[in-house]
Parts: sequence; C-alpha cells; structure tokens
Amino acid sequence: MMNPNTRPNPAYRKKPRFRNLFLLLGILALIAIFLNQYDFNSPGKLVVDPALAPPASDGGEVTIAGNRGGYTIVIDAGHGGKDPGANGVSGAEEKDYTLALAKKVYALLQQDPKFDPYMTRNDDTFLELDERSAYSNELEADAFLSIHGNTYTDPSIKGTETYYDSLISIPLANAIHDKLVGATGFPDRGVKQEQWRVLVGSERPSVLLEVGFMTNPQEEANMLDDAWQNRVAQSIVDGLKDYFEGKQK
Repeated sequence: MMNPNTRPNPAYRKKPRFRNLFLLLGILALIAIFLNQYDFNSPGKLVVDPALAPPASDGGEVTIAGNRGGYTIVIDAGHGGKDPGANGVSGAEEKDYTLALAKKVYALLQQDPKFDPYMTRNDDTFLELDERSAYSNELEADAFLSIHGNTYTDPSIKGTETYYDSLISIPLANAIHDKLVGATGFPDRGVKQEQWRVLVGSERPSVLLEVGFMTNPQEEANMLDDAWQNRVAQSIVDGLKDYFEGKQK
C-alpha cells in the first residue's frame, strides 16, 4: 500500500532516461563534423571541397567561413585523377607537377594577409574544366590562375608562355608573366590570347600558365626540382602583388 504521506511524482516531472544520452551523441556528432572540415594548417578557416562547388548555371552558392577579407585567389592545378595531362620525357605526369607547384603558391599566399587563397583541388582529383572556372566565379575571385606544363611532339621546343581570354585579364597575364619568365630561366614565348575552355568559362580575371615543356628534357628536369618550384611559386606571388599594386594606382 502507498504511503499516504508520500505524493506520487507526476509523469511530466519524471526524468527522461535517454534525453541526456541523445544530447551527448549530438554534441559528439557536431565535433566530428568540425574536425573533418577544419584546416589546421590555416587557423580560422573552414574548407569546402571544391569538387562539391555547384556549377554557376545551377544558381548555387558556395559558403566558406573564415574569409580573411584579402584578395581572393583561386589556384587551379591543371588536370588530375583520370586526366594525367602531358607525359614528361621521364614518365612524370603533368597532373603531379601542377599540383606540387600549386600547393607551393597556395602556401606562400597564405602567409600574406593581403591574400585569401583557395585551390580547385588539393589531391589527385578529377574536375571538369567548367567546374574549375565555376568555383572561381562562385567565390567572386579577384584572380584565377590555372597552372600547366606544356607538351609538343618536338622535344627541342621549350619556353614559358601565358594565356588569357578576356581583355580584363591582360594586366594580370602581363604582371605574372614578367615575373615568371625571369624565375624559370626558360625562353620567353610571350603572352597570348586563346579561348581555352577553363578561361572561357571564367567571369573573373584569369590566366593559364604554361610554365615549361615537360617534353623537353632540360625543362622537365627543372620543373620537377623542388628548389626550382619554390622559386617559380614565389615569382607567381610576386606577379600577383605587382598586379594588385598596379590596380591601386
């Protein structure tokens, strides 16, 4: 028999047995998501996988937290995944060279508060050409750089050349090319206009850098050298600085 002096606890006041457990699991899930998205090499910056960036035609938006407010630079390592690009005389693949150089440019830009760099890919991922330019458009990039290694049937052909499509990209192309040629030490093949697909799709100032010929034995040896890549990466950054300083005058 129930003690008449003891009041039964109403049902709505009974402590839920599983509420705290569900709350704990929810907190752990949020922590897991944060750790997966946070780039520990770039304090305060969340990274969105560029492969997931929606094409501009879909009307989607790319939301990236932690933008430092500097010039937004999109660095595109040419080719990737199932698309190896050019094959060098040593058997090296263009996609690996472009990624190595693009990462060096990215790292240098991250050290300068005037720039807010992004990469279209940071691993051996295949991206359509339109996805690359769409990513730049969605970010409203101040500059889009597509890095490549050249190829030709004649192994004696060599040199550095820079391409643009729209007229708004000429100052960017000239500024980077001037620095790039000096750093590569390769013959100057000039700044040229060409309707490459990755440039045509871009609505931002954009250039395609053919740094050197992977089919030329001497140039390929330099292009695969780590110290040479560091020098060339610095020249690209210096060209960007000259470009934006010129815009402020």
